[in-house]
Amino acid sequence: MNTRTVWDATKLGLLFAGMALIADSALAQDADAIADRIDARGDRIEGRLDHRGDRINERLDRRGKRIDEHLDHRGDRIDKRLDNRGDRIDARLDRASDRAAEAGKDPLSERLDRKGDRIDRRLDQRGDRVDRRLDNQGDRVDRRLDQRGDRIDRRLDRHGQRIDQRHDRRADRIRRRG
Repeated sequence: MNTRTVWDATKLGLLFAGMALIADSALAQDADAIADRIDARGDRIEGRLDHRGDRINERLDRRGKRIDEHLDHRGDRIDKRLDNRGDRIDARLDRASDRAAEAGKDPLSERLDRKGDRIDRRLDQRGDRVDRRLDNQGDRVDRRLDQRGDRIDRRLDRHGQRIDQRHDRRADRIRRRG
């Protein structure tokens, strides 16, 4: 081999090495750009999922509050009705008792008092039952809303994990190519 051939081969080798470095650098830049785009897209998707989750939680909170308000309103209406009925019954019993006292019939007054006491106890019992029913319904609604919220959270978590896994797989593929 002569010196010129060696020199030409060396230049050719340096040329190939330089081209390889340029190609490797270009591939690395492309891989970085693709990874950046995937990261940005993943961040946007994650942001959307967070936003959707927040909106769902807000809706569930609003619905829960409306249901609680409705149950409170309904319970108040029932309490008022029971109070009105009790007041009317007491007024009737008082009038009947007054008439009986005026007529000199004390035993009737005692009987009316016993009946009034019995009616009061019944009204109290009914009011307690209504309160318990409303409490139970409110608790059931709360549990259902909590369960729905938990299911939504689990779905969003699974969806986010799938996105993360896809992102990781794509990034791995890009790294392997580069």
